[in-house]
Formats: sequence, C-alpha cells, structure tokens
Amino acid sequence: MDKKSSTRKGPDFCSLRYGLALIMHFSNFTMITQRVSLSIAIIAMVNSTQQHGLPNASTEGPLADTLNNPSRSMKEFNTGASVYEWSPETQGIIFSSISYGIIVTLIPSGYLAGIFRAKQMLGAGLLISSLLTLFTPLAADFGVILVIVIRTIQGMAQGMAWTGQFTIWAKWAPPLERSKLTSIAGSGAAFGSFIILCVGGLISQALGWPFIFYIFGACGCALSLLWFVLFYDDPKDHPCISISEKEYILSSLNQQVSSRTQSLPVKAMIKSLPVWAIAFGSFAFHWTNKIMVLYTPTFINSKLRVNIKENGLLSSLPYLFAWSFGILAGHLTDFFQSRNILRLITIRNLFNTLGLLLPAFFSVCLLYLSFSFSSTTIFLILASSTGTFCMTGVLINGLDIAPSYYGFLKGVTAVIGMIGGLISSTLCGVILNQDPESAWFKIFFLMAVINVICLLFCLIFGKAEIQDWAKDRQEHTRL
Repeated sequence: MDKKSSTRKGPDFCSLRYGLALIMHFSNFTMITQRVSLSIAIIAMVNSTQQHGLPNASTEGPLADTLNNPSRSMKEFNTGASVYEWSPETQGIIFSSISYGIIVTLIPSGYLAGIFRAKQMLGAGLLISSLLTLFTPLAADFGVILVIVIRTIQGMAQGMAWTGQFTIWAKWAPPLERSKLTSIAGSGAAFGSFIILCVGGLISQALGWPFIFYIFGACGCALSLLWFVLFYDDPKDHPCISISEKEYILSSLNQQVSSRTQSLPVKAMIKSLPVWAIAFGSFAFHWTNKIMVLYTPTFINSKLRVNIKENGLLSSLPYLFAWSFGILAGHLTDFFQSRNILRLITIRNLFNTLGLLLPAFFSVCLLYLSFSFSSTTIFLILASSTGTFCMTGVLINGLDIAPSYYGFLKGVTAVIGMIGGLISSTLCGVILNQDPESAWFKIFFLMAVINVICLLFCLIFGKAEIQDWAKDRQEHTRL
C-alpha cells in the first residue's frame, strides 16, 4: 500500500514541500550573494591601483576583477563611503577567510545535523551570516583584522546552514520528488551568483558600496525570520500541511527513513566504496567548478579581448544557464524514476556522466573549435554550466545510500570536494603564471583526466540503495 501511495500521487507544485524548496532556493541565493558581496564591493573599497594581481590572490578575486575597469575614474564610485589602503595580499586573505570558515565547519555541522533540528541549524546559520553581512561596513572602519574575523565566522555560519539543509529532505522529500526538490533548493546558489555579478557593481556605483552589504544582509534577516515561522522539521508536526500531503509524504518515506538509534558508523563509512564514489565525484565536481567560476573572466580576457563591462556580462551568463540546467536535471530525474523508465542507479550514473564529461568536452572544444566570438561564447557557457547536472547525481547520492546519516556524509564529502577546488584554483594560478602560452591546454587537459578517472570510479562503485551500515538495529531486526 505504501509503495502504491508513493507512486500514485503526482507532485503538487502548490504544496508545502515545494514552498519549502522555494524558501531554501532563496536562502541559498542570499548566502551566495553575501559570500560574493565583498568581491564586488572591494572595487570601490580600495584604491584602483591596489587591484592589480587580484585574480590569483584569492579564491574569489576574479569575480571582483570582472567589474574592475582600470581606466575608470574612482569618482564614479565616490558616494561618500570610506576607502581603505588594503594591499592585494591583504585582500587575498580577506577573500579566502570565508572559504576556510566553511571548510572547518562542514564535518562538525554534518554530525550535529543528526542531533539538532534542521530548523535551528539553517535558520541560525542564515541569520548569523546576514547579521555579519550588515556589520561588515562598520567592521571595515575598525580595521582589516575585524573584517577577517567576521568573514571567517560568516563562513562557519554558512557552512552550518548549508550542511543542515540537506538533512531536511530525509523527512520532507518523497523518493520520486527528491531530485526535483533538492535541485530547486540548490539552484538558488547559481541564480544568486548571476544576480550579484549583474547588479553588485550598479548598487555600488549608485548608492555606495556599503549598500551591497545592507541590501543582501537585510534580505537574509527577513528570510531567516520567515524560515523560523514557516518551517517544521517533520511534516507530521506542521500545523498548515494538508492531510493528503502529510499522508503522501509519510507513506512514501515509510520504508525509506529510520531514526538514528546507534552511534555514527564511521568505520563502516570509511570501508564503504559507495561513500568513496561520492567523495571522488565531489572532488571532480568541485575541481572543475572552481576552475570555471574563478578563471572564466581570465579566459575571456585572454581569448576574446572584450572590455570589462562585456566581460562581466559574459562571466555572469554561465550562472543563469547553470540555474536552468540544475532545475531541468531535477525534473528529468524524477520523471525517469516516476515513469520507471530508468533505475535510480542508472539515473544517477547518467547525470554524473553528463555533469563530469560535458564540462571537460566543451573545454576541449574551447581550445580546438572556437573559430569565432559566438562559438567561443557558446562553448564557454556550456563548459561552465553543464557541471550542474551533478546536482542530481553524485551531489545527492548520499541521500540514497544513508538517509539517516546524510548530514554527516554530506559534510565529509563536501570537505573532500572543496579541497579539490582549493587545489585546482591554486594550481591554475601557478600554471598561468609559469606558462601563459600553453596554460589553458594544460588546465583543461588535467581537468578532463581527473573528471574521467573520478567518473569511472563512480560508475563502478556507486550505489543507489540504502547500505547495511546505514540501517538501524530495529530495521535489521524487522528484516
């Protein structure tokens, strides 16, 4: 009966669970804009002569560089806001601090997500990050040390919120809608990147750079309050949910979710090849994604020779397509699964293949098939955005194999992935500095090799069913 119930009822886009996904979409949208705000605002915060060398100075510097016009007079940004004497090295430390804050929080918050309520973790993380965003202009007046401290704590808060949100779907997402709901929620980050690149410079120019922090910080505070009011950790406790939706969710998850009744099976996780498949896939995804996010403006500048305004527009377009591809992938995944067209493991492997091979393929096309401005632009957009297909592949696969420990598993694999991103961004800077002539061939070829190796590991060892170590003792007894 449970199985029939979970497959009979179609998705209701006016339901509470889709409203929840939409709130999480805008929460991720807000957090990414808060993360990148300083990269945009710093153009007006420091003297223009301080900006040279930023692209290789930090993990987010190229985003700011897309809007920086060396020939532009600083009078265009003179809105009465303070200007600081921060060297490129200092700016690099400031940019990197939020990333390190996220990394050190992911694993502990993944473990705590299985103990504390997701409502508290995501709501508190978003609220703290938003308040710190509001205070960033004031902190800058007190000195660079305080800015670094605030950005580090902000990264820790965002890491807590980002990890906490994944445990929500273990109780709110029916298996046949899991990919769709998570893709709607997660795609907010890509849309946020697109928006901040498009409007961040305009806000700074029209109102002053502090308003970048004020606007997106205020949006985050409002969203966090909305989150605390509207969200409940378990659908059966929500006072506004309809009886039919509650029964549908609970019946569809009846054989999927079990409460944690034993300690964290760390040894079993370490020995589990499906877990390592997720880790390898996450490593490759972040390796590629970091290259595309950080070095797209540099590639555009070296190959297309456009002005800075056009560079900024071209650099933002991949995020718009990534947002679209992420939502499309979620809908296709649930369509294939609900119609029994493909098995779940086949669906995961399909989107892993698309998400890891297509960026590598289109990157090679950039080197050998870019004969015009149009072809270069198309290949660049596709290379930078098609990695989003991994959202319904390896990036959600942990929910298939260990729903009860998804928060911790996501935290661990995300740390491995972010390490890959840090390595790739650093290595690309070294390659571009040492050998500019053949740098892009080396960067894209190495990316393709890593993606293929990690993809093969995922295809061979990846699974899409709950593993024995992820089932609690009560469930083992029933079986």
